[in-house]
Amino acid sequence: MSTGRMESETFSSVDAAWLHMDTPTNLAIITGVITFDRLIDFERLKATFERRLLIHARFKQRARESERAIGLPRWETDPDFDLDYHFKRISLPEPADHNALQDLVSELMGLPLDLSRPLWQFQYVDNYQEGCALICRLHHCIADGLALIQLLLATTDEDIDVPWLEPVEEVEHDLSRLERLLQSGANAAMSVGKSCHIVRGLAHEGIETLVHPWRLINLAKLGISATRATGKLLLIGPDQNTSLRGKCGVSKRAVWSKAIDLDDIKGIGRLMGSTVNDILLAAVTGALRRYLESRGEMVEGLNIRTIVPVNLRPPEDLDLMGNRFGLVFLSLPIGVRDPLKRLVVLRKRMNAIKDSPEAVVAFGILGAIGLTPDQIEDIIIAIFGIKGTAVMTNVPGPRQPLYMAGGKIDSLMFWVPTPANLGLGVSIVSYAGQVILGVATDESIIPDPEAILESFYDELSYLKQWGRPSQIRKSEVKS
Repeated sequence: MSTGRMESETFSSVDAAWLHMDTPTNLAIITGVITFDRLIDFERLKATFERRLLIHARFKQRARESERAIGLPRWETDPDFDLDYHFKRISLPEPADHNALQDLVSELMGLPLDLSRPLWQFQYVDNYQEGCALICRLHHCIADGLALIQLLLATTDEDIDVPWLEPVEEVEHDLSRLERLLQSGANAAMSVGKSCHIVRGLAHEGIETLVHPWRLINLAKLGISATRATGKLLLIGPDQNTSLRGKCGVSKRAVWSKAIDLDDIKGIGRLMGSTVNDILLAAVTGALRRYLESRGEMVEGLNIRTIVPVNLRPPEDLDLMGNRFGLVFLSLPIGVRDPLKRLVVLRKRMNAIKDSPEAVVAFGILGAIGLTPDQIEDIIIAIFGIKGTAVMTNVPGPRQPLYMAGGKIDSLMFWVPTPANLGLGVSIVSYAGQVILGVATDESIIPDPEAILESFYDELSYLKQWGRPSQIRKSEVKS
């Protein structure tokens, strides 16, 4: 675990890539929303983050660009660090409901962070419904989404009755319980070995042996498949043009669903012989189909690519700073109307990605971006925007309810950035037996993301109805 005593540190090439991906129309900022069942003490909340988050030096450091054109940026301690700047208290306009909170998150998504200060900021909303909320904004160059979520979870407790001012020594060991807080996602994390370079010259940091959770890929086989994966990532053509693509503006829209009982999703999965992830992914695909149809677009035979971040950390490194993930393209079968066929197609495509080193090759490409001149960097970044339509993440959160500063967390929601002129981000987050779908869009491309949410609800209902025994459906039709 990082103790946070280093005052200056050079960026990794991958972290530098994310710093430089920040543009006014596509900010490289991870946004999260945590809601609580009641009002919690602001000073206690701030003290909790001070004791449990600021033990990491990165949260007191700012990014400083190299004076040399080809040099990497450095992390340097902010001599004027002020916690009150990074931790603010605000109120929603009445009626301070879900829509008001969505509007505030949407507004903040379009605002950059101050590059002269540490690249994070929290907004404590003191009047959300019957309780309160916390909006978290952290730049992607600090760490990837999985690591940042672990760090945020380290500020929580499993019980409500926890002393406010616990000794710092106890806080420093707080991250050790993260693995048991998480679902199987932590156990299924991929790791990268310490062997030879597979694709020399593509990545300055090197491509190493990819270790799946269940087996080690044969090195000779990896060399061949890595070459194929490189070709796929660099040579595939532009994604199909739909109204989900376009030129991004500054204004963003963020919405998220009501909490959906995870057991309901499991029930649909049992009826259709599928996993929870299968059902959720199929429902999102069906929702995008419905949305495009509502805009009068032809969807038969349509496939669109979504970029899926893939974790490349071993479980013991989940709380370390920096970015350690790859990106893969998943082609969504929008044009498949039949939900069972859609599930089969999606499973086949996901399995193909799981058996490919595509993610670790993409990690190397990101590393190369961080070391190229700005002009070349812009071209490479644009490739991801040309070849994809959306970014989609699935974050398995804690199974049991958690508490922060004495308040019970009602819900969690996180969005990763949509870089390279992408206008659609979809996040699926599970927590305490519930699932929430979040949709973040560029307002000039998709001004009504709530319509995608409604289509998602409709698709879940359709899947549930479709998966029931045919005789039951027939009898209901007759009645």
